[in-house]
Formats: sequence, structure tokens, C-alpha cells
Amino acid sequence: MITVTTRVEIDAPIQLVFDLARDIDVHTRTVWPHTKEKAVRGVTSGRIGHGQTVTFEAKHLGVRQRLTSLITEYREPYLFVDEMQKGAFKTLKHTHEFEEINGKTVMTDTLCFEAPLGIIGRWVERIILKEYMRKFLEHRNNELKKVAEAGEA
Repeated sequence: MITVTTRVEIDAPIQLVFDLARDIDVHTRTVWPHTKEKAVRGVTSGRIGHGQTVTFEAKHLGVRQRLTSLITEYREPYLFVDEMQKGAFKTLKHTHEFEEINGKTVMTDTLCFEAPLGIIGRWVERIILKEYMRKFLEHRNNELKKVAEAGEA
């Protein structure tokens, strides 16, 4: 199992950042454009909440994939967790944490995942997926920061 953690400081209120982070439309606008990511099932627009699912379709590493996630934990405006229900990984859990420090919001993402295919999957996790997922999260978080600091919704 691989764990990737990213942190970003955002000059915006915690509630705004929390709401933007769980907004499906903002998500699809802030990921890498070449993935052509879109929500195709469940909550496909607006804010997702506890007990709800979303299925994203995107092209990652040259392969078109679908990933269905369920919001399994939710504590507004401090935390939400989405866990893969169906997709390419053996397991995937994404914890989004928010805290207000000196008038700014610190957003911490912790992504834990495990690839299928045993020893081959573990090799792919360490050699390719860990860095790919880190860059994916960092890009999305920096784009979300721009949206939040511009006061967009």
C-alpha cells in the first residue's frame, strides 16, 4: 500500500475551500485537462455529501478508466473521506482535511492506494503510480487554490 500526502495553504475561508473541494464541477475543471475527466454517474454536478457516490471517467496513463467513490466520512467543514467502490485499484481511500490557521485554510490530502496484480502491482505502485498520483493531487490542489483565492464558486 502506498500513501501520498499533500498540503496547500489557501488564503480563503475554510467553508469556501471545503465546499469547493467537494464540488464535482470544480473537480472536473481543476484536474489535468488531458485526462478529459468527467462525472458520469451518481452526483455528476454540484456538491457531494455523506453517503453519496460519484463515478468519474478519465484517461490516465493512456488508459480510459472509470472509478466510483463513496463519501464514507463527513465532518463539515473539517473532513471528508471518499473510498473507491469500483475501479482500477485494489483499494483507494482519499482523506481530505481542512484546518483554519491564522485566517487561512490548510488543506491536507492523504491518498492511500493499492494496485492489483500482486508483486507486479507493488512494483507499478512504487515506480510509476506514487509520483503520478502526487503530481495529480498537487496540480488539482494548486488549481483549487486559484479558484478559492479568486472567490469563485
